[in-house]
Amino acid sequence: MCGIIGIVSNEPVNQNLYDGLIVLQHRGQDAAGIVTCEDDRLYMRKANGLVRDVFQTRHMLRLKGHMGIGHIRYPTAGCFSSAEAQPFYVNSPYGITLAHNGNLTNAEQLRRDLFQEDRRHINTDSDSEVLLNILAHELQNSDKLNVDVEDIFDAVKGVHKRCSGAYAVVAMITGKGILAFRDPHGIRPLAFGERKTSAGTDIVVASESVAIDALGFDLVRDIAPGEALFIDANGKHYTQQCAENPVLSPCIFEHVYFARPDSIMDGISVYKARLRMGEYLAKKILRELPDHDIDVVLPIPDTSRTSALQLSYTLGVKYSEGFIKNRYIGRTFIMPGQKERKKSVRQKLNAIELEFRGKNVLLVDDSIVRGTTSKQIIQMARDAGAKKVYFASAAPPVIHPNVYGIDMPAAKELIGYGRTDKEIAEAIGADWLIYQDLDDLIEAVKKKVPNVKQFDTSVFNGEYVTGDVSSDYLAHIEANRSDDVRKHKVKDNEVVEIYNA
Repeated sequence: MCGIIGIVSNEPVNQNLYDGLIVLQHRGQDAAGIVTCEDDRLYMRKANGLVRDVFQTRHMLRLKGHMGIGHIRYPTAGCFSSAEAQPFYVNSPYGITLAHNGNLTNAEQLRRDLFQEDRRHINTDSDSEVLLNILAHELQNSDKLNVDVEDIFDAVKGVHKRCSGAYAVVAMITGKGILAFRDPHGIRPLAFGERKTSAGTDIVVASESVAIDALGFDLVRDIAPGEALFIDANGKHYTQQCAENPVLSPCIFEHVYFARPDSIMDGISVYKARLRMGEYLAKKILRELPDHDIDVVLPIPDTSRTSALQLSYTLGVKYSEGFIKNRYIGRTFIMPGQKERKKSVRQKLNAIELEFRGKNVLLVDDSIVRGTTSKQIIQMARDAGAKKVYFASAAPPVIHPNVYGIDMPAAKELIGYGRTDKEIAEAIGADWLIYQDLDDLIEAVKKKVPNVKQFDTSVFNGEYVTGDVSSDYLAHIEANRSDDVRKHKVKDNEVVEIYNA
């Protein structure tokens, strides 16, 4: 899962790109990058680390130009090399830079095709570099010195025909403008907005509407699945549907965990969706455990707060904050390895003993993936004096790997894999455990937006919306995602800097 942004403005974009990436930091903490364009010259800075650490004053001063793109990365294949920080650049044709959120499910075949048929060399293991070269090759097919908007949209059509999986993309064609497009299923989010100034209209494209709002732009709309948006260097924008059979199928896990609650994605308020998750989960508790003895409902900060608040209201049980979060520790779900995840939980959360002592507490989390964090938090509650510790998940059991850009572990490392709810409760140390039903989760997210007919819910039910995910492919990604495999991957912390590319 990553965050992307692109801006064409009447004034320098370096500060707006930086500020936008700061707002999107929750989507990735591994690496950050910005590339800007002034006339026909590119200026790039990218490196491992948080946005605030990657960009210093000296870097910002060099990022010149009125258009640019940015990226924050969380690795989807267990690799932490700074060589895979984005944006990526290819010099032919025209000079193209690209930032990508998602994952191509046919990347290995495309990699072979690029070498054998297109004569293009891929320098990293990143499918984003594959995607960039596919786009570059399709643009080169126009065989023109100066491409027009129709040539660019034809290139995106070619990308859609060749690429499978999830991809939300911003790309910059040197001196010409910024291109943004979304895969035919719209699995990963992408929206655009505009800002009127005395000098004209500025356009921004970003993964979440919250970045658009924070920069003072007005949200125009989401980019439709399969649609492409091109913003020329003068700020004029064009759109075209470039896929033959687009079907909106956004990833439901965005609403469960990844997105900020103040974002609106495909017309769905993340905040309202999480409120309804809490309401439906409370109704399930009332159905299955009408004689419960819960004294207090406590959220596990931060993503579950909204659901927990509505759950407590529906149950008629007191809501309280039982854990204080250290905001300088990253999100444990996207920590690079199991050892780091285990170490970070105690550093990240501290229990308020008064809220636990002698009480039957219901802890609410957005989801349970490995169960490592849940087990440690339950033990923290017991250490703080809780009499009984119950656990509720606002999402159903995660029992299948994600192939569309979320780096979930191998299936055998998922706590829900091959276990009953009772066995999971025993494994994490809860007195009882209750999960959201999948139908209720879907209804909670889409209730007020009837135009969204389906979601990608593959991590819960194993149904992959692109229809091309085979058992061999799942075995391949499992072999590359297990924590045992990751232990042997080399971490490269070198800084990559390219100026005057």
